[in-house]
Amino acid sequence: MNAPSSTIDTQQTETPRPVSPLTDSRLARRFAALSVENRAALVTYVMAGDPDPVTSGDLLARLPAAGADIIELGMPFSDPMADGVAIQRAGQRALANGQTLARTLQMVRDFRQRDEETPIVLMGYLNPLQRFGEDRFLQAAAEAGVDGLILVDLPPEHGAALTARARDLGLARIPLVAPTTPPDRLPALLAQGDGFVYRIAFNGVTGSRRLDIAAELGRALDDLKRQSPLPVAVGFGVRDGDTAAAIARVTDAVVVGSALIERLAESGPESALALIRELADSIHGARIGES
Repeated sequence: MNAPSSTIDTQQTETPRPVSPLTDSRLARRFAALSVENRAALVTYVMAGDPDPVTSGDLLARLPAAGADIIELGMPFSDPMADGVAIQRAGQRALANGQTLARTLQMVRDFRQRDEETPIVLMGYLNPLQRFGEDRFLQAAAEAGVDGLILVDLPPEHGAALTARARDLGLARIPLVAPTTPPDRLPALLAQGDGFVYRIAFNGVTGSRRLDIAAELGRALDDLKRQSPLPVAVGFGVRDGDTAAAIARVTDAVVVGSALIERLAESGPESALALIRELADSIHGARIGES
C-alpha cells in the first residue's frame, strides 16, 4: 500500500546543511582504522528475516568473524524498485515469515548485546518508515544501535528534514550516487550525506553481472572524492574475489549483496559465510605492496 502523499513535504525548500561526517560514530571509527591498515572495508548486505528469523539472526551475529567490516541489513518491502531478483525473493521470504520493521530493529538490539563495534546500516525504502512513523522509527533505530540509513527512494528535495532529525540522533544518512547522477544534482545529495557515499557501480538493479566494473570507476571516483570528504563504497555486481580486489584498490569499501543472498538461498549459511571469508581475504590482499 502506498503511503498518503501528505506524509512527504513536497514544499520543503530549506537549504541542506553542510556535510556532517559524525566523526565519533562507529562508521567513522571503522573507516579510520581501516585507513591505518591501508585496506578497504568489506560491506555485506543481508536481508533481515531471510531465510527465516532464527537463521537470519544467527547469520547476522556471525558476519563480523567471517570478515564483514560493515553490515547492511535490508528492511523487507513488498515493492523494492532497485533490487534484482535475488534480493526481491529474499524480501518475499522474509515477509512471508512475518518479518516486520519492529522485528528488524529487535535483531539489531540482539546483535548489540554481543557486538558494540561493528557498524550496522539499515537499507530499504521510505514506505515502511512512514507506516511505522518516521520520528518513532528514527528514535527506535538510534536506541537499538543502528548507525546509518540508506533510503533508496528518498530524494534530496524531500530528505532534508529527515536528514536533520537523523543527524541529531547520530544516524548517518548515506547517499546513493549513480553513474547517471547529473553533476548539478550531486552537491544536494552529498550535502545530506554522512558515514560514507554509496556509489552504484553501473546502471541496473542489484545483482547485475559485469566483469569490468573496476576499470570503469577510476575517473568517476576521483571526481566524487574531490567533492566529498566521506569514504566511498562501491556496490552492485560484486560477485567474486577478483572483482572485489580490483574495486578495493580504487575505493574505500566494497559492497556485496546479491551474490551473498544467492549463496545463502542455494547452499545455506555456512556456504554464505565461506563466500564472505573468500571476499575478505581478497580485499585484505588487494593493496599489498602499495606504499
